[in-house]
Parts: sequence; C-alpha cells; structure tokens
Amino acid sequence: MTTRPLEDRYGRVATDLRVSLTDRCNLRCNYCMPAEGLDWLPDDSVLSDDEVVRLIGIGVHHLGIREVRFTGGEPLVRRGLVGIVERTRALGPDLELSITTNALGLARTADKLAAAGLDRVNVSLDTVRAETFHTITRRDRLHDVVAGLEAAQAAGLGPVKVNAVLLRGTNDDQAGELLAWCLERGYELRFIEQMPLDAQHGWSRTGMVTAEEIFERLARDFVLTPAVEPRGSAPAELFRVDGGPGTVGVIASVTRPFCGDCDRVRLTADGQVRNCLFAREESDLRAALRAGVPDEDIAERWVVAMRGKRAGHGIDDPAFLQPDRPMSAIGG
Repeated sequence: MTTRPLEDRYGRVATDLRVSLTDRCNLRCNYCMPAEGLDWLPDDSVLSDDEVVRLIGIGVHHLGIREVRFTGGEPLVRRGLVGIVERTRALGPDLELSITTNALGLARTADKLAAAGLDRVNVSLDTVRAETFHTITRRDRLHDVVAGLEAAQAAGLGPVKVNAVLLRGTNDDQAGELLAWCLERGYELRFIEQMPLDAQHGWSRTGMVTAEEIFERLARDFVLTPAVEPRGSAPAELFRVDGGPGTVGVIASVTRPFCGDCDRVRLTADGQVRNCLFAREESDLRAALRAGVPDEDIAERWVVAMRGKRAGHGIDDPAFLQPDRPMSAIGG
C-alpha cells in the first residue's frame, strides 16, 4: 500500500485529522450560534458511519494520519459515536484518538468511549459559575458538564483538557477562578482567543479578549513561567503555574498565529476537506465516495486539496473574509 504525505506547498505535513461527526449541538453558546439554532445539514448529506470510517482509513493507510480528533457540533449527539471510535481504533493501535465535546452526556458514555479505544477528551467550559454558564450557553447544564469531566477522568480519558473562551463583559473577570478550579481537579486548562467563526458574523478584532489580556488577568493570581517542553505543532503556548507541576495554555490563534507549524486537516460532517479552519474553499470527498471511486483515487484528491493551503489565515489582514460556515458546521 502506497503512503503519501499530506504536504502543502510550504512543506507542512498534516498528520492530525479533525473529523466533524455532526453540525448539531445541544447548547446555544452566544458566541457560536443564535438562540434558535441553525439550519442543520440534511440527514442525507451527512456521512454515514461506514463513510466516516472509510475516509479515516484512507487518511491513516494512504496519507500518514497519526492523530484523529472527533468534533462537531457536539459529537456526543452522534448515535454511532462509540462504534466509530471502536472501528477507528481498529485501524491502528498507535493512533491517538480524542474528542472535543461540551461534555453533556459524557457521564453516561465515558466508560464506553474508553473501552472503544478513545485516549482522551477536550471539554469546552468557559466558566464554573452556573449563572454565567446559563448566560453563555442559554442552558442550565453546568452540573452535567462537571459530571462529564469527572466521569472522563475516572474512565482514564486523560489528560482531561478544558478549553475556555473569555468574553468581554461576561466572564473575562473569571480567568483566575477557572484556572484554580481546574488545577484543583487535575484538568489542563487552555484559554482560546475568540475566533471569527460565529454564525452571526458578529466577531470583531477590537471586541475579543486577546492573549495579552489573558496573561494580565492570570498574573493577578498566579506566576506563569514558560514550560520547558517543546511546543512543536501544538496550538497552545504552555506555561507552568506557580512553578508547577500544574500548567495552563493560551491558544492565540488571532494575535499570535502558529500557521507555520500547522499539522492539521479537517473533514466536515458532509464529507468536505478543509485544509484550514478559516478556509473559504472546500474539496468534496463525499461525492467520490458515493460514486464508487477507489481509495487510492480519493487519497489523491485529498493530496491535491492540501496543495491549496495558504501560508496563513490572514485574520489581521484587512482583506480577511470570515468563512461562510460557522464553527459548528466546520468542526474544531
């Protein structure tokens, strides 16, 4: 079997595949989508379980994919999730398998996911205050997220990582509180700059909380020192908290882009390859799958799709245009 790297014109090789399993979500975070939700993808346009696993297999066996992360929307609402994880694990015992989730329902599924071969979880959680959680998500479900985190840790899905976005005037005064909460429980917290991926297209560069502001807020309660571990292609700048061993990361996608070290490629729930989170172009693999195109030819289409990857996302460029698809339809 021939293996070709997913290499772009700048020498970057994608080995980390983000697979969106659905565009649907059971929260309505106000920086992601409107209260009424969105027009979801038609069921017949979404890849079947078999199609998802086949495309992942092409990535693993033909294109050198070594990490697979399942995303959404909210991947836990995908009924076949456990089976997809189990079948993906069968593709390679050395694959690193993870999931990004809001953790609603994770208390019920953590053990099953661990048994299926999942390695770890990333949980989105922007606050540990119930009232602020309700303000952001429009749901009173903080207790379910906390239970999901505890279940993931108990199931061995670690290290458990928490992803948080600070929103000006909503939770930007809670950075230290959230970090202390995570450190106490052994969770690894990552703050993420808010990105222009909301369905409402209401994001503004001046309105977001920047990495520098995040550092300023954390410095009020903690002493941060750069971690000794090499960053590599990881999106987060890692820091030891008060000398360690606890750490915190900051993902400054907007103000400190790390495009030059990117090793990621994305597959949407309807079978489109996106070579960048902020790409405005996609390459259709679903049509080829359903037309009976052989794996080798689909792999070649995927290689061609990666060649078009740009040097950077250009958010700070005045000519930047936000992608038409919101985050929930792209996959994180």
